Amino acid sequence: MSPRAPLRPLARILDARARGENPDAIEAANIRDRNAAMHDKSRARAESRLLLLVMAFCAAFLTIGIRMAALAGAEPDEPRAIVSGSRIQAQRADIVDRNGNVLATNLVTHALYSHPRDMVDPERAARELARIFPDMDEDRLLKQFTGKSAFLWLRRKLSPEQMQAVHDIGEPGLLFGPREMRLYPNGKLAAHVLGGASFGAEGVHSAEVIGVAGIEKALDDRLRSPDQLDQPLRLSLDLSVQAAIAEVLHTGMKLLNARGAASILMDAQTGEVLAMVSLPDFDPNDRPLPPTAGDPADSPIFNRALQGVYELGSVMKIFPVAQALELGLMNPDTMVNSSSPMQLGRFRVRDYRNYGPQLSVTDVIVKSSNVGTARVAAQVGPVRQQAFLKELGLLDASPVELIEAARARPLLPRKWSDIAAATISYGHGMSTSPMQLAAAYAAMVNGGYKVTPTLIKREAPPPRGAPVISERTSAQLRDMLRKVVEKGTARMAEVPGYHIGGKTGTADKQKPTGGYHKDKVMANFAGAFPMNDPRYVIVVSLDEPVETSGTEARRTAGWTAVPVTAEILRRVAPLLGLRPAEVEAHVPSKVTAVRN
Repeated sequence: MSPRAPLRPLARILDARARGENPDAIEAANIRDRNAAMHDKSRARAESRLLLLVMAFCAAFLTIGIRMAALAGAEPDEPRAIVSGSRIQAQRADIVDRNGNVLATNLVTHALYSHPRDMVDPERAARELARIFPDMDEDRLLKQFTGKSAFLWLRRKLSPEQMQAVHDIGEPGLLFGPREMRLYPNGKLAAHVLGGASFGAEGVHSAEVIGVAGIEKALDDRLRSPDQLDQPLRLSLDLSVQAAIAEVLHTGMKLLNARGAASILMDAQTGEVLAMVSLPDFDPNDRPLPPTAGDPADSPIFNRALQGVYELGSVMKIFPVAQALELGLMNPDTMVNSSSPMQLGRFRVRDYRNYGPQLSVTDVIVKSSNVGTARVAAQVGPVRQQAFLKELGLLDASPVELIEAARARPLLPRKWSDIAAATISYGHGMSTSPMQLAAAYAAMVNGGYKVTPTLIKREAPPPRGAPVISERTSAQLRDMLRKVVEKGTARMAEVPGYHIGGKTGTADKQKPTGGYHKDKVMANFAGAFPMNDPRYVIVVSLDEPVETSGTEARRTAGWTAVPVTAEILRRVAPLLGLRPAEVEAHVPSKVTAVRN
């Protein structure tokens, strides 16, 4: 500690007196020096305090500025998302067809929401939003913006044009949240297969995309699985074939004034579905709401190919004949009593026209005799008939990978009596779907083994299904189905070079209240091609068709479903890589003579 300086410099004063100088001047100078030193010390202390204050202020200002910048650059959370605290899984794997063409994918878009408390001009915001979105009500928006809500969802997804228009309003209380939405780039094509998707749990940062119908819902877990997001789900559909069938079927439905239509093209060996069309259809990008009243079939979201459970008529006749041949009860040339009408208890079975007293088993199919088929079914018996149809999958829901399949169960008689067996043999008294019919026909023509319909592309040939009939019986059935086209009820299905075979079916349409309509039918055709070595099965179904080119209205399948099938075959056979047999017969051999 330094010694304290004396208040008066006595030595200097005494020395000054000795020399005769004025000591008061020395004391005054000492006082000035002391005051200056005290002033400098006080100033230095004040400057230090001021510097500390400035530094503290700058640190606080910098901290607040950094925090404000961070908040401004981040999207605020919706209150519900904050409470849940869970991370939303927004991604979803693509869906492609068998050739890799995209059927469904995700697209980055934005949602629109608002913080009403941050709005500068809520009246203008409500007015401009009502102008951009005609479905929004200006008065309702203004009431919401001036209410007590701190957060409002305004739009789940926006187009780029809509987003720009909202941005141009310049309202700080209108905010955008990024998200992914499901996009179906082909519009209505394969709509009933894909089904559609929508938003599940959502926040302003992202939204969960979940399947709501079709394969999107049936395989939702697979499409959302984090370890398979980069692996597209490959379907068995062929987009070009699907488009061709949809176009032909739509044209046929309009020309024939049909209420609806459906078609399935299936690989006869593997059960893969290459095309499944149901009309009317819809755009899965804007999926309609399910109907709350009326006939479900009136809704475009109703899948006629799978959910449509109908009495299919004479296309069912092939099954009792197949069973009779397999059991050895008959052969293709066995003569069957075809006298019409056939008395069955208190009921009578009649044919469309009189075919005489007898028909061969082959002609029962070619001419489509109800009486002849009922006689064959009587030989088989109801117990064996029921077991055979069950083995073919016609009595159970289809196992195809669509969420709607489990609920589309066939309608069966309460008691499988002799009368029920007779009517079921020619397609009445039992209702099933075109999908199940296609799979059953595949077993009839592919050598006799059961196939399981699938919408997933098989990377390797599946193991052969259980045998339901022998190869010999299958060959006999192929011959009969070919004769139906050559000289029977499906002659208009003939397309030169492709050797299609099949069976027509015209069933009176049932009334919802019971009984049948007199002038409304379901017209069906089920067949396969090429019949010498069937690779594909095709089913075409028309709801209430009417052909009016002649003097009388014609509703039978031979005039309605069959010509549509022929046009489908002309369009899709080349797409499937099939060449007409006549052309192949003239292909030159690999050894060709040349002249030098």
